[in-house]
Amino acid sequence: MIEEKKKKDEVCDESCPQTVMHEDTILTVKEKMLNIEVLTGVADLFKVLGDKTRTRILHALSQSEMCVCDLAYLLDMTQSSISHQLRVLKQAHLVKNRKEGKVVYYSLADSHVTEIFNQALEHILED
Repeated sequence: MIEEKKKKDEVCDESCPQTVMHEDTILTVKEKMLNIEVLTGVADLFKVLGDKTRTRILHALSQSEMCVCDLAYLLDMTQSSISHQLRVLKQAHLVKNRKEGKVVYYSLADSHVTEIFNQALEHILED
């Protein structure tokens, strides 16, 4: 099994300069690898989080529930652009909304979103 993979890799233009194969490590990691659909979902989540406008919105919503008008004013953007970004965040299950009369209020979807944001922030602020 590993030998077949090694032969295929030898044909490849790029080759690993190491000649040592750690088969036990490869097999252990392979057993723990998540399927491609799950990993694609993680990559898609990072794409959504990779936009600075959406990050600003998430940061604002981590402080307080807000409506589109408040977010637009706070971030000096149009209501239309805020609504578009909120739609993307909602589709990614990062924000939720509730309606009170004619006003729609947005907040972070759950504690996981807060944890993701706080972990990223902590990583950036490390010395």
